[in-house]
Amino acid sequence: MENETIYWHLPGICYFGLINHVLFDTMKKFPDKFNEGYKIGSVYGTFPGAIWNGGRSIIDGHSSEAEVANIIKSYNVFGIPVRFTWTNVLLEEKHTSDEYCNMIMRVGNNGMNQVLVYSDDLEDYIRKTYPDYKVLSSTTKRILSVDRLMEEMKKDYYLVVLDYDFNHDEKVIEKLTPYADRIEILTNETCQPHCPQRSNHYKEISKCMLGESDINKLQSFCIDRTPNARSFKSCMKRPAFMSTSDIEAYSKKGFKNFKIVGRGLGQEFYIDSLIYYLVKPEHRDFIRGYFTNILTMIRSKQPKR
Repeated sequence: MENETIYWHLPGICYFGLINHVLFDTMKKFPDKFNEGYKIGSVYGTFPGAIWNGGRSIIDGHSSEAEVANIIKSYNVFGIPVRFTWTNVLLEEKHTSDEYCNMIMRVGNNGMNQVLVYSDDLEDYIRKTYPDYKVLSSTTKRILSVDRLMEEMKKDYYLVVLDYDFNHDEKVIEKLTPYADRIEILTNETCQPHCPQRSNHYKEISKCMLGESDINKLQSFCIDRTPNARSFKSCMKRPAFMSTSDIEAYSKKGFKNFKIVGRGLGQEFYIDSLIYYLVKPEHRDFIRGYFTNILTMIRSKQPKR
């Protein structure tokens, strides 16, 4: 992948904040141990309690304007955009006036940051009210028709996140090659192929964010009940999984945006994913040990709640 820049989009603006910042410091300290030409393209996620949030992850609570500003700045200072997951599938025009979500948008409105969208109403509102944000088409749309996908590529999206069921569809990938630099690929999806529960999962999360369903009673949507079904090792066996050799092959075709899944999957899964994708194979054990030691040291110094 000589002379190619690959952009990695990482989860957990808040939830994995510590891990992400330790990663940035580690990449800066040991650049020779990470794959050449790899850059962090964005960190995606949301702030606690934001009703525009969607996907398969809930963060309950509330952040002050000062907290929002500090967290956004902590990424932007590295030149890394923050990408808000405004993908609630049940949003209507009436929800666009939400004060909290608009506060987050105002604070991050510096021309660097991005939004993932599902709702046409919210997308229209954001384009009119916050035109400096880059707008991306979310995988929550579950676009599984090639014709629909090609229509999506003709729209004014900075990136279109591909549904994971297309990851290894050679005919689809070939058709998308002219648009390769505007496609983002999920590399480590844990869902089963053509998961029949995925859309329902999005809807239930959306209901919870809108206060229309009880977060504490949210059912499990994981079909695979085998032990460690959502571990990184199990993920590597799934048909949609993108290996490091796949990344290299796709990058040669012009695909350069890859998204690491991790929201709601836990620290171990996320760190395993980072080590596998970003670190040279011969240095993985060293970086894992260093990474773990730094996290342990920092957490030991944090005040107990």
